[in-house]
Amino acid sequence: MHHTVRTEAGPVEGVPCRNRSVTVFRGIPYAAPPVGDLRWRPPQPPPRWEGTRRADRFGPMCPQAPTDAAATGVDVPMNEDCLSLNIWTGAPSAADLRPVLVWIYGGGFREGTGAQPRYDGENLADKGLVVVTFNYRLGAFGFLATPELSEESEHGSSGNYGLLDCIAALRWVRDNIAHFGGDPDRVTVAGQSAGAGAVNFLALSPLAKGLFRRAIAQSHARYARDPELRYLSTSYRLPADAESAGERYSQEHGARSVRELRSLHWRKLVDGHHSLDASVETGGSAGPPLFRPVVDGWVIPTGYDETYAGGLQNDVDYLTGNNLDESGAIPRSMVAALRTGRRTVRPGSPPVNVTLEQHVAAARRKFGPLADEFLRLYPARTDDEAARASSSAARDNSRISTWLWGTDWSRHATGTLRTYFWTHRARAADGGPRRASHGSEIDYVFGNPAGGTGAWTEEDHEIARTLSSYWVNFTDTGDPNGSGLPHWPAFSADEPGVMEVGAAFGPIPLADSVRTEFWIRFFSTQQPW
Repeated sequence: MHHTVRTEAGPVEGVPCRNRSVTVFRGIPYAAPPVGDLRWRPPQPPPRWEGTRRADRFGPMCPQAPTDAAATGVDVPMNEDCLSLNIWTGAPSAADLRPVLVWIYGGGFREGTGAQPRYDGENLADKGLVVVTFNYRLGAFGFLATPELSEESEHGSSGNYGLLDCIAALRWVRDNIAHFGGDPDRVTVAGQSAGAGAVNFLALSPLAKGLFRRAIAQSHARYARDPELRYLSTSYRLPADAESAGERYSQEHGARSVRELRSLHWRKLVDGHHSLDASVETGGSAGPPLFRPVVDGWVIPTGYDETYAGGLQNDVDYLTGNNLDESGAIPRSMVAALRTGRRTVRPGSPPVNVTLEQHVAAARRKFGPLADEFLRLYPARTDDEAARASSSAARDNSRISTWLWGTDWSRHATGTLRTYFWTHRARAADGGPRRASHGSEIDYVFGNPAGGTGAWTEEDHEIARTLSSYWVNFTDTGDPNGSGLPHWPAFSADEPGVMEVGAAFGPIPLADSVRTEFWIRFFSTQQPW
């Protein structure tokens, strides 16, 4: 492709990747800098520039507390002028119109950047996609709600600026991606963890209607009655709670008005500690991050249950699943270390039970009158048995919950639906125990493990080829299947099963029928979200 491409705000010049057939365009503004009076407002169109803009450098990451995760391999500055996107394309000309994958990073709505090397789109572009990553506002910048901010809004809404950024990026893609050889009618929005949460919220949002045809949510599409939904990245707030939390936040930062808050330097608004929202009853010790999306009647009109019951969601093709060693499930090789370590509750992180005492106490708290039945189904007499039983329960919970989500989702939707369970235990970059941990599938989708693919075995390469092919095919047609790939059956509300991907590829049962029936009965006692 010609390295200079026009956009609505002016021409941009990209640079060739290591693979010379792929061009990358870095740091293209998709919205005006959300600074000064635009802080805590919906994103505005980017200002036009004179001449050709060199798109050779990633834009700054949005303000966030410094973390090891943000630091790994990311060499970009941090500031509030951060609403930029990056494009990888191998299209030989604008006439090519390839399927487009728009990736939303995870990080609990608190951290992350589209410049993270794990999300480099070169390999997927080589397989025929146009890949887009972007930054969206995080923490208080992305999700602060106050009564004054709501009053200022013509929609009476505040607290969803990060999601509005995602919608603005999708609008930019719709209006500009054809110049980069991307097909605006074949856009898939994809993400992992909080990125998957954002995908789920975008599927609820009328503002995103028509901006994407398919959705990939890697970890956590959960049933509306599953208490896990309340602390994972799928958790939302109601306006009154969000506004009162925002008022407390303003007072803690010495501001009596939004005007005073806007006058503070952004560094004053980045909190080193990650605030936990302890006001949500989650059935356990876990809690969601304080700053997260709001069911505001505008960006997100209603919660999951009401949306799906009325068939009000955006009718898109969906691919979603969970991982073997997440949601509180761990491999045996990690149990001993977790018993000795002191653990603090991180927002959005599940409880991990590795002793008999923890297993029993967690069951009593979560299941109440059904606790004895749960402990018969997931029995333990020793600490080691308890760690295994607790992990087994967490895995059953996640698979059954996603299946029930799919049953609700597909009741009024006509798009394709596929679900997966990722089981490959990869070698840890730090030499720790092998596990199919939260986010470990990303390396196989994009083909960018930390330290490069040199440490991969032939099995790892083969898994990556298969997994990325599924993702490419789904982005292209809505069906992950293709020649030479193990068959991935469509979701069925009548047959409780899921597609295993990773250690093996093929359909597997959800859980045994007695345990499945127990979880369905337990969920029926819970308030729907």
